[in-house]
Amino acid sequence: ECIEGNKTKQVMDDKPVHLIDIAVNLTDEMFRGMYRGKQKHEDDFEQVLERAKQFNVKTIIGTGTCLDTSTETIQIANDNENFIYSTVGCHPTNCKLIEDYEEGGESYIEKLTNLIIENPNTVVAVGECGLDYYREEFCPRDIQKKWFLRHIDIAEQTGLPMFLHNRETEGEFLEIMRENRHRIVNGVVHSFDGSVEEMKALVDLDLFIGINGCSLKQQENADVVKEIPIEHLLIETDAPWCDIRPSHACSSLIQTQFEKKKVNKFELGKCVKGRNEPCNLVQVLEVVSGLLKVDLDTLTKQIYTNTRRLFKLIK
Repeated sequence: ECIEGNKTKQVMDDKPVHLIDIAVNLTDEMFRGMYRGKQKHEDDFEQVLERAKQFNVKTIIGTGTCLDTSTETIQIANDNENFIYSTVGCHPTNCKLIEDYEEGGESYIEKLTNLIIENPNTVVAVGECGLDYYREEFCPRDIQKKWFLRHIDIAEQTGLPMFLHNRETEGEFLEIMRENRHRIVNGVVHSFDGSVEEMKALVDLDLFIGINGCSLKQQENADVVKEIPIEHLLIETDAPWCDIRPSHACSSLIQTQFEKKKVNKFELGKCVKGRNEPCNLVQVLEVVSGLLKVDLDTLTKQIYTNTRRLFKLIK
């Protein structure tokens, strides 16, 4: 069971801490004050980035989920050199964008590849890509598999690691990775919420496991996290989604709390209730530290080493 963390808060500000958030959806409109197409408060994107830095998030990897968001994330990264990097790819639920592309799917893949080649100091991984059978209404599984395999081709061609998505795929994702692991340098299965058996199979392939709030919802999820070898562990927020909520298993292990305001009571400089952001990465770290019974400093250094091993560009 989860045991409440030590109430003596470990102060991180006086340590040489370098946290890396490997998954942030920087192009999401929530960071611009837009919710479901309506402007609810002013754009506070720069404040979100500054808050991240204040809590030792010194590197952010922005997630590309299609051609447009990959292009936009690269621009954000280029405007924030040595702080923000980008992935390039198409999320499995977006793969109909490739299938239905007016210039043809192969042209879409070529444009993704060119984005990577043209931005060698910014792009650190191919993805987000993979399989998602939980949301097949957005894209049938045969189309997902077709274009996932082409992403593996891109990774092989460019020599970049893969930023991977795997949700309720009935073993098919694992099968594809087993068949193609020799073709790619490495990868991380992000936002992992699968079983212990699946996690161990992925680790056996020398892949990394990315943990965020969605990986910590239930006690059974927490039990999986306890079994992840520390050398294969990465952390992320997947902001603005996947925050750790009070109802989540092990939320009592959180030591760092942020003042949050509801959207309709927005205050510039304060977090927004229900919107995750990179500063909350410290909470993921604290929960994982409590679960693994590894002190924050040791865990932070190991995760930093792991992240550098996977994403070679990051300093």
